[in-house]
Amino acid sequence: MISTKGRYALRLLVAIGRHPAGEYVPLKEVARQQKISEKYLEAIVRRLVASGILEGQRGRGGGYRLTRPAEEYSVGEILAIMEGTLAPVACMREDAPVCERTSVCETLPLWKQFYNLTQTYFNGVSIADLAAGDTLQTPTRPAAERGFVDGAGI
Repeated sequence: MISTKGRYALRLLVAIGRHPAGEYVPLKEVARQQKISEKYLEAIVRRLVASGILEGQRGRGGGYRLTRPAEEYSVGEILAIMEGTLAPVACMREDAPVCERTSVCETLPLWKQFYNLTQTYFNGVSIADLAAGDTLQTPTRPAAERGFVDGAGI
């Protein structure tokens, strides 16, 4: 399940991504527009700044802006920063101990395929796509072609 932090991070980046490139957007404006607590957004922003997704400027005319064009951020990248892994079962997490049932598990192929499908989808949708409302269809170009990292490495 994707947490509130992951969902709100996407909403924050979409709101910032709708502004002209390079323009600083006050967090207060995003909080008001998205109806999210400014204090809660501050915690999200700290992680996104530390990850190099956003940069901030204090004072008059300050706020936050994307460090790259909105087209260059995949939903998968943002969710990986905010959530860690989206592995559907514990044994597929990177930090999971080796499962003794891996070689005989009848359901593992199902979970691997599910994970690959979600990773491919999330890595194929950009923040710009979300801002434009272009997410209801399958992405028109594969994630690798769009310059996004393929998350289907399990």
